[in-house]
Amino acid sequence: MRWSERQQAMLRQMGLRVWPAALPGAAVAPERTAARAPRPQAGVSANPAPATGTPRAVPPAGMPRLAPTAGTVGTVGTAGEVPTPGARADLAGLDWDALRQAVANCRACGLCASRTQTVFGAGHPQARWMVVGEAPGEAEDRQGEPFVGPAGQLLDRMLAALALTRSSDGAAAPAQRVYIANTLKCRPPRNRNPSAEEMALCEPFLVRQIELLQPRLILAMGRFAVQALLRSDEPVGRLRGRVHRYQGVPLVVTYHPAYLLRNPADKARAWDDLCLAAQVAEDAAVASGPA
Repeated sequence: MRWSERQQAMLRQMGLRVWPAALPGAAVAPERTAARAPRPQAGVSANPAPATGTPRAVPPAGMPRLAPTAGTVGTVGTAGEVPTPGARADLAGLDWDALRQAVANCRACGLCASRTQTVFGAGHPQARWMVVGEAPGEAEDRQGEPFVGPAGQLLDRMLAALALTRSSDGAAAPAQRVYIANTLKCRPPRNRNPSAEEMALCEPFLVRQIELLQPRLILAMGRFAVQALLRSDEPVGRLRGRVHRYQGVPLVVTYHPAYLLRNPADKARAWDDLCLAAQVAEDAAVASGPA
């Protein structure tokens, strides 16, 4: 695939080298599911161990752990079906507007006392991609939209490099639409890590968002998104590079953009993850036919 000049510029903004496009008509190996990913540089492991000091995700109390199946970068493996997550009967049947109002009115945990406003989600309600992040930060709490700070700007560049957009105006084709949500709808004070209780109480909102959206692909960004969706205590670095499933939906794990801002050397690995996700989404579209 040839990247447009605009996409190449965006890749350079992410600090990634733009590799030459394959020659026209070149055969693609059938087992290569991350077809658009640039080849790893010499001496760089295709499935690296997590960086020193990377914290291990610990599932909230009462959440079952899921042991992922071994896999390699570029191989579509399956981590098994995640146990049905907790749900609340009062959320069943709510449409988007009613669910948004339920989030705004939520007083289930102490975060309601310190928030400026809730952060429900952003994007097209009929998007095929769903990006799940961790918890709102200061900018998100102020604006009421996920990923609007520096990490959000990086995420937008990452998505734009694949011709994806969070815009909700309907101008983009269905395959280019993205919906973004967080595991928590309120900002923890001083951007501290969310507690197990906070994640458990907020989880039903995310579950209902996924039910309403019915995405063809979920991109889980960061360890708290991973532990909420996969019930895994494995670090992101060990779960990325293969395809997991959440209630039958393909799920790809990658680093949170805030982590990438602190560790730019891992941007190339995040790009591999995006290319894998793009290939999986394309395969799902072919299998499902037109929406």
